[in-house]
Amino acid sequence: MLTLTDIRKHFGATRALDGVTLEIRPGRVHALVGENGAGKSTLMNVIAGGLRADAGTMTMGGAAYQPDGPLEARVAGVALIHQELSLCDHLTVAENILLGREPRRAGRYDRVAARAEAARVLEPFHHPELHPDRGVTGLPIAARQVVEICRAISADARVVLMDEPTSSLPREDVERLFTLIGRLRSQGVAVVYISHFLEEVRAIADDLTVLRDGRTVWTGTADALTDPQIISHMVGRDVAELFPVRRQAPGDAVRLQADGVEVEGRVREASLQVRAGEVLGIAGLVGAGRTELLRRGRLAVNGRPVAIEAKTPWGRLEAGLGYLSEDRKGEGLTLQMSLADNLTCTRYATVSKHGVIDGRAQRGQGQRWLERLKVKARTPVQAVRTLSGGNQQKIALGRLLHQEATVWLLDEPTRGVDVGSKVHLYEAIAEAADAGCAVIIVSSYLPELFGLCTSLAVMSRGQLTPSAPLADWTPESVMAAAIGAPQ
Repeated sequence: MLTLTDIRKHFGATRALDGVTLEIRPGRVHALVGENGAGKSTLMNVIAGGLRADAGTMTMGGAAYQPDGPLEARVAGVALIHQELSLCDHLTVAENILLGREPRRAGRYDRVAARAEAARVLEPFHHPELHPDRGVTGLPIAARQVVEICRAISADARVVLMDEPTSSLPREDVERLFTLIGRLRSQGVAVVYISHFLEEVRAIADDLTVLRDGRTVWTGTADALTDPQIISHMVGRDVAELFPVRRQAPGDAVRLQADGVEVEGRVREASLQVRAGEVLGIAGLVGAGRTELLRRGRLAVNGRPVAIEAKTPWGRLEAGLGYLSEDRKGEGLTLQMSLADNLTCTRYATVSKHGVIDGRAQRGQGQRWLERLKVKARTPVQAVRTLSGGNQQKIALGRLLHQEATVWLLDEPTRGVDVGSKVHLYEAIAEAADAGCAVIIVSSYLPELFGLCTSLAVMSRGQLTPSAPLADWTPESVMAAAIGAPQ
């Protein structure tokens, strides 16, 4: 269906693609894996017409293929589901799904036909918050991800490119997506599937290609490699253990106490306590109220109640709280500003004199954190938007380190992050806990919670179970608590 030969793409001195060769066959799912920065998203944009390759050739069905833009690629039968959501907030769900392919009647936009077509592609997901006429502004990330998926599916494409399509989806929507992919496969559609979750690759992929540093380093059938072999190809070294070994046990000092957290319609009387050095995981289904729990509530930090006026972001920074949002581009980072600006913006005191930022000191601090967190960047003054997703997440976490927060609130800290970058993030979290910080991690990825946390609680329909040592939980008991089943 689609052949790529020696594809190359440079951005200045950066070689994003440095010789990628790929064969995509009809009726098969081809998984594409690699670290953030390996070139996966750049390759998808080259295929989908968003970027033009500097060298190399592509053929579609045996004929030369070189789209001048996304519209030409779409006409040729290529649809792309973007990793970073690209919806138009001022439009409805139906208008986003049919963007660029709006049905017309007598030369005018046919709203009835658009509503019917949007409802058709939304139907397999049975998502209660999605209606064709609803605006996408205010929709949760999981619902917005479904709209992004439906936009590609509705195009009746011959090649569907899926760049991290499940990164924000709850388990039930992932299963529906896999059923939909199976239907596409049976219709002869070629699917290219990018994921950092190897269990998804095992469940859905027929073929597998590994990229590293912009090159194809392995390609073959998906069952030809074990998970450790895939990881070794991705990072260029053996990864014996994904999660770091903790050097210190949690202490007795209570770093954070939250009592009776109430968020109307989302959280009901949730209370928790986290000690110095403790990593508390909060599991649960998407929409259970975990994010709202991190954002609100009556708090005591290091034994001192947080005053009402400290409920502003600045007041909570002063109290020692550090927050990492699940939406790094919308809330976690200022994309147009430099790496150094983003790293130091919650604690300017270390890089300023008499109220004026010392640029040299700020660049020096930025470079120190880039080296410590192993961020792939040219200089601390480049814009954050130029980094890959995994390296952007390292910057967001590095800000908490620079801030010297004593309590870390992490909401899906490794969403859309590759295996290699996850290792670096896990190491930073473990080092902070060993230094006496209290850490709360909200995550939908159970292996992450069981590998990193010392204790665990589960959120179900706005109610939080009491936290218990990790040894008291199993994956089965966590899922039972998440769906409200008897224990």
